[in-house]
Amino acid sequence: MFSFLKKIFDDNERELKRLSQQVAKVNSWEKTMQALSDDELRAKTAEFKVRLNTGETLEDLLPEAFAVVREASWRVLGLRHFDEQILGGIVLHQGRIAEMKTGEGKTLVATLPAYLNALTGQGVHIVTVNDYLAKRDSEWMGAVYKFLGLSVGLIGHGLDFGDRKKAYAADITYGTNNEFGFDYLRDNMVLYEEQMVQRPFNYAIIDEVDSILIDEARTPLIISGQGQQSTDLYYKFAQVVPRLRAGEDYEVDEKARTVAPTEQGVTKVERMLGVENLYADTEGDDLSHFLMQALRAHALMQRDRDYVVKDGQVLIVDEFTGRLMFGRRYSDGLHQAIEAKEGVKIETESQTLARITFQNFFRMYKKLAGMTGTAETEEEEFRNIYGLDVLVIPTHEPMIRVDHPDVVYKTEEAKFKAVLEEIAQCYRRGQPVLVGTVSIETSERLSALLKRQGIPHQVLNAKYHEKEAEIVAQAGRLSSVTIATNMAGRGTDILLGGNPEFLAKEKLLRQGKDLAQVDEETYESVLKEMKEQCAAEHDQVVAKGGLHIIGTERHEARRIDNQLRGRSGRQGDPGSSRFYLSLEDDLLRLFGGESISGVMERLGLEEDQPIEHGLLSRAVENAQRKVEARNYDIRKQLLEYDNVMNMQREVIYDQRREVLVKADHKETVLGMAELVLADYLDTYCSENVLPEEWDLKALQMVLEQTFFPPRMITQQDLARESREELEQFLKEKVHTLYEEREGQTEPEHMRELERVVLLRVVDSKWMEHLDAMDELREGIGLRAYGQHDPLIEYQREAYEMFQGMVARIQEDTVHYLFKIQLSPKKPQRKSAFRNVIAGGDGADDGPRQPYRRKGKKIGRNDPCPCGSGKKYKKCCGR
Repeated sequence: MFSFLKKIFDDNERELKRLSQQVAKVNSWEKTMQALSDDELRAKTAEFKVRLNTGETLEDLLPEAFAVVREASWRVLGLRHFDEQILGGIVLHQGRIAEMKTGEGKTLVATLPAYLNALTGQGVHIVTVNDYLAKRDSEWMGAVYKFLGLSVGLIGHGLDFGDRKKAYAADITYGTNNEFGFDYLRDNMVLYEEQMVQRPFNYAIIDEVDSILIDEARTPLIISGQGQQSTDLYYKFAQVVPRLRAGEDYEVDEKARTVAPTEQGVTKVERMLGVENLYADTEGDDLSHFLMQALRAHALMQRDRDYVVKDGQVLIVDEFTGRLMFGRRYSDGLHQAIEAKEGVKIETESQTLARITFQNFFRMYKKLAGMTGTAETEEEEFRNIYGLDVLVIPTHEPMIRVDHPDVVYKTEEAKFKAVLEEIAQCYRRGQPVLVGTVSIETSERLSALLKRQGIPHQVLNAKYHEKEAEIVAQAGRLSSVTIATNMAGRGTDILLGGNPEFLAKEKLLRQGKDLAQVDEETYESVLKEMKEQCAAEHDQVVAKGGLHIIGTERHEARRIDNQLRGRSGRQGDPGSSRFYLSLEDDLLRLFGGESISGVMERLGLEEDQPIEHGLLSRAVENAQRKVEARNYDIRKQLLEYDNVMNMQREVIYDQRREVLVKADHKETVLGMAELVLADYLDTYCSENVLPEEWDLKALQMVLEQTFFPPRMITQQDLARESREELEQFLKEKVHTLYEEREGQTEPEHMRELERVVLLRVVDSKWMEHLDAMDELREGIGLRAYGQHDPLIEYQREAYEMFQGMVARIQEDTVHYLFKIQLSPKKPQRKSAFRNVIAGGDGADDGPRQPYRRKGKKIGRNDPCPCGSGKKYKKCCGR
């Protein structure tokens, strides 16, 4: 193991040594750039673009271009890139991950490769974890780009179409991973090419790359539409499930986060609901599905850990960042089950319109790079899934933070008692302390205990996210106590002594000033005063040991613990950290095994007596490795299944894009018509049977349903000597009929109709296919019991389903275009598709009446009325 680690570090050192030659080249340009005027420095951008067009590469330009950015940054921001930051910039340009510790200036590093790659004119995306950082960085670093003549865009929530398109057209675009991903999905749902906002993906730099590519990899981006499901059953099951007993009526596996009803539990539920069989379809409702989601909501999902209830809404809490995930909902009815459990209004279940995982979204970029303070522990995953190498960049100043060994207590109560005592000691001596918790519930419990002791403090969790930057920026002041969940202000530095910019604004607001109206002279005067105050306080905090970090529990991933520690000891500042654990913590309880509790018992310690033991530290690390390995396997498996979906998505989206950009689809439609004809002939006039055995009556019926008006062709017309002769006859008939239909309206009207029908049919069938794939994925694991590999079975069935969807797209497109009523005049674009799908075959001449259902609605699980014996959803309801 040691030799393996040594090899990694040797490789890292060797690569850094090689890249330092590039850094020397950048430094050699510094004096030249310093001698240039602002206009001459700005003119370098146009010069670089010309040189690129005449054959030079980005690698050729790198030393000079990086030197230009360094000088521009110094003139505009007063910040000069250190050599280590230049090194980080080179790594990012090469499409790798730069691991740089907290406070090493990752935001500034990104300006170097962003500027260089923006020179190609193909766009650069800088991806952040939240809107606040995207806005801050686009304004702060944007000043450098604008000084050098490049345009900067910002993608934010609620941005209108025009501004969004303009932001994507900019040389460098800032935004969150969610915004970039959702815009991609929306672009693949538009009716006209000009409604698309994104350009082809070129180069992306992901800030906090581990958070986006690993922590969020299990959560797909989904665009949904309104579903039809009734919400009453969610309320009904929310009343039933609390009356069941854990261990008797249902079994919970906390490790795997699964829950399952026992036979006794099922019988009890059936009795309470007054139904004979919970697993039988009841008016199209799958009662067992409602029971499972109600059990998950009741037994697995915890309020103030997994979600919060705010303003009558259930909002998901990101387990890794501790942030609220606005606009995100659990799928498959789980969110509705939680809403019923909490007694808030239930939003109707949605239908998936489009979906993609971040894993497959970011792999579409020609070049991808990332920055984070903690990537090394996940290096294998970055390399295997994204093809990204991790390079650890040395710190500018030596790291002098002291990381104390973990302290383990028998009970949670004893642990919190010790945590409170340490906080009180730090507070009394004036040392700032940041306390990390894994849940909102724990942060609020700790806050209540501190209030009782009269210790002033700030709480930062998803409930108070609006004050995030402000709280974190002041967490390094004398005697400050800050309790934070994992969201602890990623991207905002904790400055010892306080942040002068925030303090200046705070002072002006206290004076009743409107910040927008304050003149620059007044602001600079207050800022100068605050800088002096912070500098003096900085020295006092350093003398007291810097920022002290207290962890109240180990996270599942070592990386998250390292992030918490990394808030302290930035840029050579002193600092310290210690984790307090108990045997009742989830990680140790579920994954620690017998080794930890065995040591505790053998030592025979009192409840409030702590243990610091090498074996315990190793056991904790092993527990974390177990969970990390399990989570990696889950993400890897998710990707294997999503790769199947991704190949299908790429085919559909590529064809859809072709429809958007192409003006004439007549040949495509006629080609589809010929394929549909061939399919009908295979079914009713197989080459394997004699012509006199053909089912001409059935063939005539389907031809009239799809192509021809009634009685246009007869069975006599279809009675031919050979299959080839019949096929040729029908092809000619279909082509002639389509030409006649085209003659009934303007050619451009027909082209528009073809385009819109194609798009709408593709979208409609793709939505149905997504639902069907969800159903397949849900039950595919059971194939393992039949000695079949679930993934191979999934790939095989998914392919068959995709082929079936393509056939239905062809048939429906042809049906609508041959049967829809045509208007002699060209309609307005927005109404071009009105009634195309809902309007039936359009064969009559009078105005069409809206369709009204006669009799009871057919449930998706009801027998299909066509008499096939299949469920409606598997037959005509597809």
